[in-house]
Amino acid sequence: MSDTDRAVVVRGPGDAAVQEVPAGEGPVRLATVCSGVSAGTELSFLTGTNPALHAHHDPELGLFRTDLPATGYPVTRLGYMEVARVVDSEATGPPRGALVAATYGHRTGYRIDPLAERIVVLPSDLDPLLGIYVAHMGPICANGLLHAAADLCGTDVRTLGDGVRGRRVVVVGGGVVGLLTGLFARRHGAAEVVLLDPTPQRRAAAEGLGLEALDPDRADPAVLLKTRWRHGAGDRGADVVFQCRGRTAALATALRLLRPQGTVVDLAFYTDDGSPLRLGAEFHHNGLTIHCAQIGRVPRGTAHAWDRERLSAETIELLRGEGPLVRKHMITDVVPFAEGPALLADLAARRRHAVQAVLTFDDA
Repeated sequence: MSDTDRAVVVRGPGDAAVQEVPAGEGPVRLATVCSGVSAGTELSFLTGTNPALHAHHDPELGLFRTDLPATGYPVTRLGYMEVARVVDSEATGPPRGALVAATYGHRTGYRIDPLAERIVVLPSDLDPLLGIYVAHMGPICANGLLHAAADLCGTDVRTLGDGVRGRRVVVVGGGVVGLLTGLFARRHGAAEVVLLDPTPQRRAAAEGLGLEALDPDRADPAVLLKTRWRHGAGDRGADVVFQCRGRTAALATALRLLRPQGTVVDLAFYTDDGSPLRLGAEFHHNGLTIHCAQIGRVPRGTAHAWDRERLSAETIELLRGEGPLVRKHMITDVVPFAEGPALLADLAARRRHAVQAVLTFDDA
């Protein structure tokens, strides 16, 4: 079997291509079935705005440092939503023929070490295209709900619904993260879920999923929703806002939507300079909280009960219930692997809009 695979790589700003890459050294050999495209993170490498391209990330200090060499180009591991078939496996791995979810990038195959990297065996009743969300993207969104729950319950979080059940929830941003987070909130008992996005295609996807969607450019959503949601004198607005759009202007909107002492759970990846954020306004005067809930960590003190495996299991249950709607309204573009570089270029140049694009490997 070949010791190389073909992968979508970014060789420099605006320059994506398919090229040969090493197959890896793990004991489990995977053949890729499909791979989801993350329009936010991946396009930041193509456009040159990802911070890892300009500063060295020091994991020990938790700092991006400009006094050390940055990662730079080429970016050879692009993507984190893969579904694959096990074609060869040792005793430590899943059985041959199993369908699995993993996070190794847009490539025809990979040799993975299950003891070092996550690999999730998918149930036979799950559409493989939906499996792109199981290893990483779905857990990101589930972790957002987990942070909202920990904000109320501390370490004693029993279900993902503990932070949204019976509460008024806003999701800012109608990309994949926002749509899945909205579905999680609704499924776990939120009293109301309202999604904000200026893009008509994303609002249409949200409405197709059964979520209420508003255009934040049409009228001030903070005035609209605070007029609608009254908890008491001087106490209006959303109980919790999930901020899922990678613009600091969206974070500023999220803060304006909250009732006093409310919480923004931030799931966005930012590449702009942050100038729209005015922390001396609602954040200061209403005593608000911002929690960053990226998948690198669960809330402090909950890891014994809420590891990433459990978040993947929660994602599978969500997809079992909402899968047909997700397949119909979220997965908008399915293209062959060979067209991956052209797809990324079109998305970056805004010549094409996709809620969720997926690369397929039938002929790769």
